[in-house]
Amino acid sequence: HECVCFHMTDVPYGRGGSPLQNLIQRGHRETKLTALRMVHEMDAGPVYARKTLSLEGGAEEVFLRAGRLSAEIIAEMIRTEPGPVPQVGEPVIFKRRRPEQSAVPTDLPDLGALHDFIRMLDAEGYPHAFIEHGGFRLEFSRAALYDGRLVADVKVTRPSPNASTPAT
Repeated sequence: HECVCFHMTDVPYGRGGSPLQNLIQRGHRETKLTALRMVHEMDAGPVYARKTLSLEGGAEEVFLRAGRLSAEIIAEMIRTEPGPVPQVGEPVIFKRRRPEQSAVPTDLPDLGALHDFIRMLDAEGYPHAFIEHGGFRLEFSRAALYDGRLVADVKVTRPSPNASTPAT
């Protein structure tokens, strides 16, 4: 069976895992949602369609926007029956993020970078951006920039020593 998948990069740039987080960390504000044929090699199949996708807002918002755009692409593919076109260019491979990478880096250059870090992890099922301090874990969500300051929700817990967090 021929299978089509949707990937949140303009392949061959960004093949692999955690595309939303990898794109935002690299400073992208928009990307392409790409419909491609599934093949043995990850995200390497020929492309049926590409549509521009904004990366603004929290991760959950971006995923919802991508879902709506996927439905549009599917409808268009049914109408037009496009043939797949081979990917062109040198692949750039993204690595899947690990839960420990959700710890807020200490070397972020400004509030904008901190805002991007929090929002890229702000979706159900993803380990939220966090700081561990004084035996507590502070997890950040719903970040917004206002007048030179960052405002966010914070959930404070005591981390269990054997807790596992899903990968992003």
